Amino acid sequence: MKTAAVPEPRTAAALAARRHKTETALQRVREAITRLQREKTQVSVAAVARRADVSRTFLYDNAEARATITSAMAESGSRRAQLLADQNDEREATWRERALNAEERLKAAQAEILTQRTRIGELLGQIRDLEAEWTEEAIQRITTENTTLKQRVRQLTTDNRTLDERLKAARSNLRFQDRRVADLEAQITGT
Repeated sequence: MKTAAVPEPRTAAALAARRHKTETALQRVREAITRLQREKTQVSVAAVARRADVSRTFLYDNAEARATITSAMAESGSRRAQLLADQNDEREATWRERALNAEERLKAAQAEILTQRTRIGELLGQIRDLEAEWTEEAIQRITTENTTLKQRVRQLTTDNRTLDERLKAARSNLRFQDRRVADLEAQITGT
């Protein structure tokens, strides 16, 4: 059986047309990747195939297209990982700042309670020492001041308790955020 020889100019023209078609498709692939990155959308073979209007087979078979997509996916993954890490650092800093503020307020409340208790003790001592010399009106005034100070101590104790609960909640939230960061890091490194 004899095969018909195809004239060389037709073969060269077909090869040139095929090369042009491949180059055009590769250009569309590069443009699709650029658009996906600009939109901050995840780069994948399926997404690039849809955007570039090429088949997935072309993307897998063509070495240059495959290398371009692989490079873009790696770059997108590292950018996404950096973005997630930055967001997690920002959240963690916020929680740490809140915890530190709660600790600071707790210390201030405890110091205020101690000061008030000391002042109450001093006033009670003065009352006892001078009770015989005081008039009924003076005793009434001091008793009122004493009652006011006791109410202030109760209020500060309540505030102290509230701040302590907030501190515990902030620490719990921080532990949760640390676990969440670890989970996200595991997800990022896993993908």
